[in-house]
Amino acid sequence: MYTNMLSMLLRSFSLLIIGCLTLSYAWAESSSDKLLQEPIRPLEALVVNAEKAALGDLLFHEERLSVDNSISCAHCHILAEGGADGLPVSVGVNGVKGGMNSPTVFNAALNIAQFWDGRAKTLEDQIDGPLHASAEMASSWPDVIKKLSADQVYNSAFKKLYKGEISERTIKHAIAEFERSLITVDSRFDQYLRGDESAINDEEKKGYSLFKEFGCVACHQGENVGGNLFQTLGIMDDYFATYEEIKKHDYGRFNVTGDIMDKHKFKVPSLRLVTLTAPYFHDAKITKLEDAVRTMGKYQLGMIISDADIASIIAFLKTLPGKHPSLDKVQ
Repeated sequence: MYTNMLSMLLRSFSLLIIGCLTLSYAWAESSSDKLLQEPIRPLEALVVNAEKAALGDLLFHEERLSVDNSISCAHCHILAEGGADGLPVSVGVNGVKGGMNSPTVFNAALNIAQFWDGRAKTLEDQIDGPLHASAEMASSWPDVIKKLSADQVYNSAFKKLYKGEISERTIKHAIAEFERSLITVDSRFDQYLRGDESAINDEEKKGYSLFKEFGCVACHQGENVGGNLFQTLGIMDDYFATYEEIKKHDYGRFNVTGDIMDKHKFKVPSLRLVTLTAPYFHDAKITKLEDAVRTMGKYQLGMIISDADIASIIAFLKTLPGKHPSLDKVQ
């Protein structure tokens, strides 16, 4: 009974959010302006400095950022395959494995914060994590700066763009500027939101309707279809009940804030490229998208979603990947 009551409350809350989002756009004069009435917004490219982003692209693929010159940012974030590496956990220098699944770097600039627990407020702050982590690059800024300063290509680029300053600050800025360029625009669903009814088919439209009706949109909304809030993993049921061992990173946001209310709370992931970036969740325990939807139904919504409805929701999710020159694996 208690679970059913929670389920009803959550779904009511979800519908309230949808209603509020709709009301917030009620000023629109034209009732045909579909875009202004939807909880999901089309992606728009961010304004970046093209030359600094190009330098950041070089640095993103630069293996000399790691202690042994073997690991770059692109090692764990393979752009041509969706901006992740498809592994349960990434492998760093000397074959050391990380503790959590690597999320996509595409559209990360739109996230409320970086990492699953949100411990980095900006893209620039995020770079310190992998560079220093023993399970990733295991490097240091003095070491990186020394290596890059010995390279004439970087000397020339930094001289032109950053007045010759090759530093932690300028390296971070260039990489972050490149990451801000990784916005996957003009998806079929975005075309639909902008008024092209033919951009998605009836099955995909049904999936979107279910996505809203079931309450998925309470957490997965906005431009990034997520990424803009933190939520407890296991609202309606104990997600961690079957764990043999709960590790520190399973406590999520709690590790950052120390607030007991943040225990098992994680940044809601963007669904923009969810069809390309299995496995799923911070622990990578789910490898198939249909199982991920089913799991979210159980633990977040307190409901059993039928196979037919899951298929419709996945059809909708397949309309979300947009376009970017670095992304060539679109389905």
